[in-house]
Amino acid sequence: MLSRGHWRRHVASLDPQRDYHEIYRTLMTLEFAWDMNQALSFALFRTFAVPSIGRLLHETGEFEARPQKRYDDTALLLDEVLRHGMHTPEGRAAIRRVNQMHGSYDITNDDMRYVLSTFAVVPKRWLDDYGWRSMSRTEVEASARYYVELGRLMGIKDLPTTYSGFERLMDSYEAERFGFDTGGRRVADATLALMASFYPAWAPMRMFSRALMDEPLLAALGYPAPPRPVVLAARNGLRLRGVLLRLAPSRRRPVHVTDLPRTRSYPDGFDVEAMGTFPRDRPDGGTVGESRGPTADTRGERWPLRRSDAT
Repeated sequence: MLSRGHWRRHVASLDPQRDYHEIYRTLMTLEFAWDMNQALSFALFRTFAVPSIGRLLHETGEFEARPQKRYDDTALLLDEVLRHGMHTPEGRAAIRRVNQMHGSYDITNDDMRYVLSTFAVVPKRWLDDYGWRSMSRTEVEASARYYVELGRLMGIKDLPTTYSGFERLMDSYEAERFGFDTGGRRVADATLALMASFYPAWAPMRMFSRALMDEPLLAALGYPAPPRPVVLAARNGLRLRGVLLRLAPSRRRPVHVTDLPRTRSYPDGFDVEAMGTFPRDRPDGGTVGESRGPTADTRGERWPLRRSDAT
């Protein structure tokens, strides 16, 4: 049995600028496996509340027609990067597939930067509120470094270089851009329905999820605020869970996306190059295969693909 502070001591021995991938993988798969996955799910809701993003996601039809596959594709591609590293054949193949999908749509650099900032910021804030402990300074620095490098490989320009920079970017973008859009609301509804399907039918997961959303997010998505007792019960329940986890031993085996029963689209394994969307025509009149944006050092590379057995 590992002591509760095992992984924190391990991370403290590492350099966040050099060992950022190992540190972030430890956070995601060992130290805060459930919390980090929940936080990233809620980060997605914030992106739906930016009309230019929510509207585009609605227009693709993917979130409403195939929400499970859309969820699985995103989770599995990002997990390939997390599991193997950004500069491995498997990691570069996954990043290249993400870049190909993004290149098929008219997505602004500002929106891409904002989405990346939510992945860097929301998990820390979640752990501050509900985790059994907050991130250490080393973990915060390594998380920011991880997303700086991922953003660079995705061809995103003018990236922040620190967590505080990502935090300022996210907060200012939301203050300026949050607003209601019918398409964004429909994408949010479909995602809430999918999240509810991960739990027993009797569990009020839609209400629980909305109880964890802040007022600006609820307003931008057009959701009514849940009753105050529901909000208190949901948030205090998560805080109590965090307190109880302080008494538990550290996890010995990492948890990856393929270990989660909620990943349902590929029971026989997956092929990275066949995942995601393949739109016939781009909104700007181009055709698939013409790259709109840069793909950094993943352009033109062909790598052998890994076949994973999803459970």
